[in-house]
Amino acid sequence: MEKKLKIGITQGDINGIGYEVILKALTDQHILEQCTPIIYGSAKAASYHKKSLGIDSYTISVARSADDVNPHKISIVNTSADEPKVELGQPTPEAGKSALEALEAATADLLANKIDAIVTAPINKASIQSETFKFPGHTEYLENRAGSESLMILASDRLRVALVTTHMPITKVSQAITKEAILHKLRLLNKSLKEDFSIIRPRIAVLGLNPHAGDNGLLGTEELEVIKPAIEEAIAEGIVCVGPLAADGLFGSGKFQHYDAVLAMYHDQGLAPFKALTTEKGVNITAGLKFVRTSPAHGTGYDISGKNIANELSMREAIYEAVHIVRNRETYKQMHANTLPFPKQEERKPREIKLFDPVAHDAQKAYEAQQAKLQQQQQQEQTQQQ
Repeated sequence: MEKKLKIGITQGDINGIGYEVILKALTDQHILEQCTPIIYGSAKAASYHKKSLGIDSYTISVARSADDVNPHKISIVNTSADEPKVELGQPTPEAGKSALEALEAATADLLANKIDAIVTAPINKASIQSETFKFPGHTEYLENRAGSESLMILASDRLRVALVTTHMPITKVSQAITKEAILHKLRLLNKSLKEDFSIIRPRIAVLGLNPHAGDNGLLGTEELEVIKPAIEEAIAEGIVCVGPLAADGLFGSGKFQHYDAVLAMYHDQGLAPFKALTTEKGVNITAGLKFVRTSPAHGTGYDISGKNIANELSMREAIYEAVHIVRNRETYKQMHANTLPFPKQEERKPREIKLFDPVAHDAQKAYEAQQAKLQQQQQQEQTQQQ
């Protein structure tokens, strides 16, 4: 029987729609069948939002730590030393501090293997800034904690988009698009598609940087000088990828559906069409790290907070996706585990292979019969002489 996974869910900004989409998503009873959800955040803020939303189909148990949760119930680990004040629709330092406390506690448990994955609700990237958080967003913070570079993937049931550059001013994108950066992201994407999504031989479409993918150098040279050489080297390594392709043509024609993923050069080039095409079910995945992190593909939603109109589908999909990726990684690891000892080179001796030759076989039999007959005659002659 499979172990029931523990999925940590960080509260995000308490003044946005974070708690609304979390609490609505957890009304899906199938989630408790798949995993044990553990919310990290302010128990008081969670209670406030749950009451205002009129959700009474389940209760939330307060736990001291992830080790103490009931596997059959939804739990919350209270991470706020000072109970923050909820001010709907307003970015406040208090809410930023509370969001950071939840994120730090969940990440610590994730690194300590107390939970199996983390799902993060949206934060305000300005109000969360502090002495311990000086990052553009969740992705960069988690890269720092994991000690490795990651890949942002937006995924839905019909489209996956990954990014070469993420939270960066558009004026700096061209400088950041290097052959090495593209090749590194292609390797991470190919690896994630195999391990996280169980795709045996992934097909990747690579976008150009300039309009019409540069039009053979007429509208820019990055495609010819940087992107194409990176693609050629990736192909030489066995990665199945095509490009550089024009973004408008690929998405507008629907040809993106012929590929398992699309690698975009910058944030809005990939996310704008993704969000337009996937409605409200998209999930943000931080691939390439040693742990699993997903999040809904939307922001804090200050303009609709407290109105009970936020759609929880993306958060629900993020929880399910976290479970699926953990399971897929486990399966991939088992399938590729070398359980039998492999002999060293010097211990491996070539095996002599003998092929059956019918003519040689018959000749050998005739020779053996003749020798036996001669031996019998010699024995008879010796007997007569005696």
